[in-house]
Amino acid sequence: MSENLQSEIKAICQGSGNDRTKMMDIVRAVQEKFGQVSSEAMDIIAKFVNCHRVEVEGIVSFYTFLSKNPKGKVIIRLCNDVVDKMAGVGAVADAFKKELSIDFGQTTTDGKITLEYTPCIGMCDQAPAALINDEVITYLSTDKVKEIVADIKKHYDPSKLKHRLGDGNNADELVHSCVHNGLRKKGPVIFADYKSKAGLKNALAVSPVEIINVVKAARLRGRGGAGFPTGMKWQFTRAAVGEKKFILCNADEGEPGTFKDRVILTERADMLFEGMAIGGYAIGAQAGILYLRGEYAYLIKLLEKILKDRRYKNLLGKDILGKKGFNFDITIQMGAGAYICGEETALISSCEGLRGDPKTRPPFPVQKGYLGYPTAVNNVETLCCATRILEMGAAWFAETGSKGSPGTKLLSVSGDCKQPGVYELPFGIKVKDLLKEVGAEDAQAVLVGGPSGQIIGPNDYNRTICYDDLATGGAVIVFGSERDMVEIATEYMEFFVEENCGYCTPCRVGNVLLKKHLDKILAGKGEPQDLDALQELGESIKTTSRCGLGQTSPNPVLTTLKNFRQSYEKKVKKSPDGMQPTFDIRKALADAEKIANRQSVMFTK
Repeated sequence: MSENLQSEIKAICQGSGNDRTKMMDIVRAVQEKFGQVSSEAMDIIAKFVNCHRVEVEGIVSFYTFLSKNPKGKVIIRLCNDVVDKMAGVGAVADAFKKELSIDFGQTTTDGKITLEYTPCIGMCDQAPAALINDEVITYLSTDKVKEIVADIKKHYDPSKLKHRLGDGNNADELVHSCVHNGLRKKGPVIFADYKSKAGLKNALAVSPVEIINVVKAARLRGRGGAGFPTGMKWQFTRAAVGEKKFILCNADEGEPGTFKDRVILTERADMLFEGMAIGGYAIGAQAGILYLRGEYAYLIKLLEKILKDRRYKNLLGKDILGKKGFNFDITIQMGAGAYICGEETALISSCEGLRGDPKTRPPFPVQKGYLGYPTAVNNVETLCCATRILEMGAAWFAETGSKGSPGTKLLSVSGDCKQPGVYELPFGIKVKDLLKEVGAEDAQAVLVGGPSGQIIGPNDYNRTICYDDLATGGAVIVFGSERDMVEIATEYMEFFVEENCGYCTPCRVGNVLLKKHLDKILAGKGEPQDLDALQELGESIKTTSRCGLGQTSPNPVLTTLKNFRQSYEKKVKKSPDGMQPTFDIRKALADAEKIANRQSVMFTK
């Protein structure tokens, strides 16, 4: 065992207090330091945090950004989601392969650069895009790839890459990113001017129960997509029995096509942290955790600075704003590339230093969440709304939006439209009006809510975006008339096959079977009965899966079958001879013919 490796990892573990629950921080640090979490490193980590080695390996094997095998000093992760493919990422991928003389999944012969694909990185409004270590590079082209690779080879330090700076805090020296906010329309809630501290001061002037009542009166519902009443969640958490209580902010914005939280984290982090403090006071928590997706690591220095400033101003810490006994602080937990961690119980598992496996419910997080204590998990946008409600009042918030969905909604719009970006619009807007707003005159289909949502056609463009009709966590992707909706559904099923946690059979196996049926249809070998099989299998997966991922993963298939059935029917045909078109008898007999040293004789009608 290398003495240097042991001493380095010992220091990393000690820096996290040799705390088993800080395993995510430990393995991320080891990965960054050594370019891998080797078998030897796992043994050392297990020794210092006093856990079984298999627990460490389980984590390393689960998260995309961690690796048991060595990777280059520079890792280029090119986003290959549906929107990036629509934007021409194929040519960009070929350019990277040519310039680096390697294929995806490989490392250059000098061991310095690794090339990989990655799912959505929250940059669909400026695709094609890539992560180069923690640096985000947007609007990629073949010419830009040549410049990037040449630049990297000069210093092998992605932070030194030459690029223009984005707008707002993207240009701050702590961020120094080429990402632009893409904020197309500001609404009255999130991106309006607001008085910092006003909401928290108003909250501390009343009792926790009164705060919960105000949030309930505003009828604030969770902005992550499920729409559960926030006041009710806080009430349940406050009433639960537990020595400690926690509030967790879900900033694991992994749903393909969603990037509105990215803009909040860049420009409204102060409002977000204020909302966490208000929620912490309401439920009786002393600690909050912001779970930040690994793809947004470029924002970590800015977020830590804002937290430090809030502590200095006594907006976090002990006796906040002079309120005796209200001690509350916030830490940031980094993710490491796992879509499933957007599910609240999987997020809790990750915060506990475990694989991002969803937990069985009940008990629910409000009863038994982080480390077994009552926990409220809220979305980034939800907590910002709470800040504004405590600042301006419940009636002010409820006067915007629709009857069942008060307030505004941030929509991340991308795809075949002239003006992709983030729009803050009142709940209740019709799809047709949104399409006009974003410049999408030729929309064959619209995906509302990401792949786990619904793909609708023109017959549904009079429907409204709200919890009672088309619910969404924020993603809206437009598909023009030239897009093949069966191909789109297949792409999204491939995503779910890759991203499910593997725990339950319906999701782990069922999604693979859905994908195989779709591949068969696209290969021209589909039969009419395949459409019935897709429907039955999709409904079974939804009914029997353990968590929200499996319960929504068949939606790309089921909603395109419903709304674009003609696209499927054009691709299937009855077999003229009654034989399975996917069965190749010659291929099946090949091994036997080789053994017998003769060809089989075929008899046909």
